[in-house]
This record gives sequence, C-alpha cells and structure tokens, in this order.
Amino acid sequence: MTKSKSKAPDLENLEEIIGYSFKDDALLKRALTHRSWAHEQVAPGNEAEARRLHNEALEFVGDSVLGLIVADYLFQTYADVTEGELSRMKHRLVSASTLGKASERLGVGDYLRVGRGEEKSGGRGKRALLADAFEALLAAIFLDGGLAAATDFVHHALAEELESVDPEEAAAADFKTLLQERLQADHHEAPHYEVVETTGPPHRRTFHVELSWQGDSVRAEGRTIKSAETLAARLALEKISGQ
Repeated sequence: MTKSKSKAPDLENLEEIIGYSFKDDALLKRALTHRSWAHEQVAPGNEAEARRLHNEALEFVGDSVLGLIVADYLFQTYADVTEGELSRMKHRLVSASTLGKASERLGVGDYLRVGRGEEKSGGRGKRALLADAFEALLAAIFLDGGLAAATDFVHHALAEELESVDPEEAAAADFKTLLQERLQADHHEAPHYEVVETTGPPHRRTFHVELSWQGDSVRAEGRTIKSAETLAARLALEKISGQ
C-alpha cells in the first residue's frame, strides 16, 4: 500500500517519536484505538464490527513479537547465564509495568483514541492501558514493516530497560516482587528491608539484612545488599508458604 499523502499531523509526530513511518496508516490508527472508542462508533451489540476497529487483536500479536525480540536480545547479550536467569530478565522486560513506563516516555497516551468514559476516568494515563497500546503498536509495526522494523522499535523504545537489566537485578526483582504481591494479596503492609550489620574487610564485605513483615522476620546475608535482600525475600516466601 502506498504511503498516504494526507497523513494527519499528529500521526506524523508520533511516527517521528517512535522512529518508524507507516505505509498503511490504518494499522497505526487501529493500534491506537481502545475498545471503548470502537464501541461508541458502532451500533449497540455489534461486537464483531467493534473488534475490527480496536487494538485488542493487535495486542495478541504484539505480545508474541515482543517475546521473540527480547528473547533474542538476551540470548545474544548474555551468552553465559542460565535459562532461569534469562527467563527472569525476559519476564521483567515484557511486564506490563515496563511497557507502561516505556509507553509513557514515548507519549503514546496523547495519541490514543478512547471513549468518553475512559477519557473522563484518565484512561490515557493508565499504565495497563498504555502497556496494551505498546504491544498493539509493536504489532502494527511488525505487520507493516516486518521483524527488522519491529526489532528496531523495541531496541529504541526499551533502550533504557535493555541497557540496565542484569541477572542479579532480575532475580532480586523477581523474589521481592513475589513477596510484595503475596503480602498485598493477604492485605498486609509492604515488607521492610534493613541492613543490620556489615562484616568483613572493605574489599570483601558481607551484608546482613533483616526483612520484617506483619510481626515476623527473617535474616539473610550476601556479598551485596541486593543479593542479601533477594535471599531474604526467598526465605520469607518459604516461611509464609510453610505456615
């Protein structure tokens, strides 16, 4: 399909931000269309027509494309880590939290088509909605320009996260996040981490961390504060599960 000669200025602005120019503008518009907007455009009960307008099917495609691109990046960048470490890093990079933040940085919310109710409730700023839009936008780029274009977009949009992710940090986020989610599910306050002791010479420190929650606690140690907190979170999860 030839490129539109009368593309809306707002879409041109977004294309400049994301670093990709669409041949098929309809794909871009659909990627930016929330189901709430689509249902306002069709007759009540016409679900099939609404599905052709909104971006949920594109989200499905984008999720798979993102997983492939991130897995390839991690495989090429971290050749010596375990499968478990690769999985934890991938899980963090493709999480709704990560995608929502990236979408926010790109200003995707400013270009979304949302229904009146969603607009009033601040839908443009909702992280979950923005994460969905990120996947839909990625799918649109993939369908319009292929895997190479989609890969370039992911490397551009997630540059900050791809640069900073590492096995240790991903492990820490994994156990600590799991613990926090477990406590929240039980309606408890967030866990508290405190370095209670530091031992050893300056070049070989050992950090002792106490993790407390809801009247209970565990202690753990590690060569870094992060590794000690990770171990403490794992021990806390085991203790809670065994109660």
